[in-house]
Amino acid sequence: MVSAPDEVIDSVIDTALEAGYRHIDTAYVYGNEAAIGKALKRWFDSGKIKREELFIVTKLPMVGLQADKVEKYLNRSLAALQLTYVDLYLIHFPCGLEERGENLFPQDESGNLILDKTTEHVSLWKSMEAQVDAGKARSIGLSNFNARQIKRIVKSARIPPANLQVELHVFFQQKELVAFCKALDITVVAYAPIGSPGIYEFIEKVGGDIKSIPNLSPLNDPVVVKIAQKHKKSPAQILLRHIVQRGIAVIPKSANPVRIKENFDFFDITLDDQDVNELNALDRGKNGRLFSSVMLRGIEKHPEDPFKEPY
Repeated sequence: MVSAPDEVIDSVIDTALEAGYRHIDTAYVYGNEAAIGKALKRWFDSGKIKREELFIVTKLPMVGLQADKVEKYLNRSLAALQLTYVDLYLIHFPCGLEERGENLFPQDESGNLILDKTTEHVSLWKSMEAQVDAGKARSIGLSNFNARQIKRIVKSARIPPANLQVELHVFFQQKELVAFCKALDITVVAYAPIGSPGIYEFIEKVGGDIKSIPNLSPLNDPVVVKIAQKHKKSPAQILLRHIVQRGIAVIPKSANPVRIKENFDFFDITLDDQDVNELNALDRGKNGRLFSSVMLRGIEKHPEDPFKEPY
């Protein structure tokens, strides 16, 4: 879900639900939960849709990565969303930051993030499990975790992670990580599935290094454009279809009504073997990654920096 003024969120929710979307992805750090909650309440009150027809996801912020803070931040999210439970609650990122008032990305005088290096995933996960026990989350999962970190949690979990949300697109296909999750019965959701035009705005917000972000645009790749023309679809629709055919869910981000509808209209085509092989060949491995430690200044000094691992 996009970060935008309340009236834009209102319009986005209307367009998406009318188009058939039922999966709503947000996070505490996006700052849009209250606007989403207001829009959803209007739909619920109208009788046009029921709560149980939606799958709503939100995420624990980096300043909340202590066992005794999980419930507080989930309660805040539920209050903003005007819900009694979420369908999926994710740990947004494996590295904790120190809690400094209401600043979600606290920085020192040099502009580096103020790290909480005591982040401990096993105890944190037990607190996540407690939210399922309390009925506040139907399922729990992870976001931006690497295989080593996932394995550590799975090994000690009473309630295993249901889902992993990670950057995944045609230039960064995450084949090893997807296979790893499949073996553990963990579903995968791809964020930035068509690239991320808004990445620079986010990096500026958190004080990251904009110059270090690769200039990658899957939408303009000649192979993608060619296959789009073949199927009389847009490049975005081809990129989304390619991921979905791998058994991976997608959460494209847009506030544009035309694109919101377009991003839902690709289920009427199937990519053939030649299409799939050509798209698979565009994978650049780690060189295709958009989101990395350069986005979060100083995060490479955290012991749980997920980008240190191969995947």
